[in-house]
Amino acid sequence: MRIVKIEPMGLRYIEPNDYNSTRHTMFVRVETDEGIVGWGEGMAMWPEAVAATVAVVEHGLGRLLLGADPLETLAHWHRLKEHTWWYGLEGGIASFAISALDMALWDIKGKALEQPLYKLLGGACRDKLPANASIHAKLATHEENAREIAGYFAAGYRSCKVGFGKNGHARLGQTMEYDIGFVREVRKLIGPDAELMVDIGANVKWDVAHAVKMTKAFAEYGVDWIEDPFPPNRLADYRELRAATNARIVTGERLTTLDQYDALIRSGVADVIAIDPARTDGITGFGQIAALVGSAGRKFNTHCWCSALTTAASLHLSIASPLAPIMELKPLRNPMQHDIARNPIEHRDGWVHKPEEPGLGVDIDEEAVRRLRFL
Repeated sequence: MRIVKIEPMGLRYIEPNDYNSTRHTMFVRVETDEGIVGWGEGMAMWPEAVAATVAVVEHGLGRLLLGADPLETLAHWHRLKEHTWWYGLEGGIASFAISALDMALWDIKGKALEQPLYKLLGGACRDKLPANASIHAKLATHEENAREIAGYFAAGYRSCKVGFGKNGHARLGQTMEYDIGFVREVRKLIGPDAELMVDIGANVKWDVAHAVKMTKAFAEYGVDWIEDPFPPNRLADYRELRAATNARIVTGERLTTLDQYDALIRSGVADVIAIDPARTDGITGFGQIAALVGSAGRKFNTHCWCSALTTAASLHLSIASPLAPIMELKPLRNPMQHDIARNPIEHRDGWVHKPEEPGLGVDIDEEAVRRLRFL
């Protein structure tokens, strides 16, 4: 079996889970001479980054794979990494492109061998994961946002992670009193036992002193998962926060390479390492990072806030490991989960079950994908 066609494409879509903002991602479609098609995603997000990633695949990395055996995933991964020695040492665009191609090759491998991806990764360590409603707070009042969150728990979700500083009218991340009022109102509606997590987000700028105050205040309302209070390279700030609080500290989603994750993990500042298979050199790169996480006695959480492809890859990687505590899902129906996939991943009674379809297990509607294409 040989690779005969590689087609990168940039997609633009409206995301209801982000206050109907316009978002972007990059897909690659890889076809073999036996008619098997694999799909992968590079989570570049911004339109210029998507365009650059498409160009890297179209004019460079994709050409390295034409005519090759798609089942030789590790050999291809090393070849792609070595080719990007000049512009991929720190990851970025090169890692987005490698992620998409590597994911597509694993999709082909699973389809060719008629096995779901998690079996190719060594088998299932569990049959299901607790579903997390991963949301951006967007409504104008604490009461409205709290009712929305309570509705997700009523719908069966077992936890909720709330992003601060996002699009919409929530105004979270500006003052201590306002943010504490939000958490207080949410806790009042969801009850004492529901698991609530806070994701600070790139638009919220905390210094160490404020982060310590906020984390301690949130803990009084049962919030002990604090995600990305600082950029992941501010390790000294993370050390101070860890020394001053008992919170579970989560970070890593902005990183892309094994070396970057190695530095983060060795620093000891994070309890849960966020990893995105559409950014971290694909399935192969993710596996190498997860091995470091396990050796350090930490957990990982898949950052999969994009399309059905990355959600599926994240689910397989999480099912194949004992290290993942939750499975994040975007709770509102959206184009990148429900329109492009004929079999979108959903929770059942608060659990996300392991998929059994071969490869990534995503039945892609190509017409729906092409309707979203902008380059």
